[in-house]
Amino acid sequence: MSQRTEQQASAGCRLVRLAETDRSGVTIFHGGKALDALAGDTLLTALLCNGVALRRNEFDGGLRSGFCNMGACQDCWVLLEDGSRIRACTTEVWDGMRVRAPDANE
Repeated sequence: MSQRTEQQASAGCRLVRLAETDRSGVTIFHGGKALDALAGDTLLTALLCNGVALRRNEFDGGLRSGFCNMGACQDCWVLLEDGSRIRACTTEVWDGMRVRAPDANE
């Protein structure tokens, strides 16, 4: 296991990257907190690799991390800082991307 993979696992990340670790890095912001991502990642991948949940389940309050991961459901809609709605599972990150943090991570 690589050092980065070990760090992700020990940090309680919901998704641990095993391949394509040589892509260039970008920085995104979630609720004002800087997160590391790789160019070409979807926003959902970047958030999950950083241990961030998308929202809370409306029935039991449990953390949600996307459902279909292909843009067919409504589970991964997030807001950018400017108020634009995007699907986290189909939108690639860009350097400096700013996402509003839902109550799930507060």
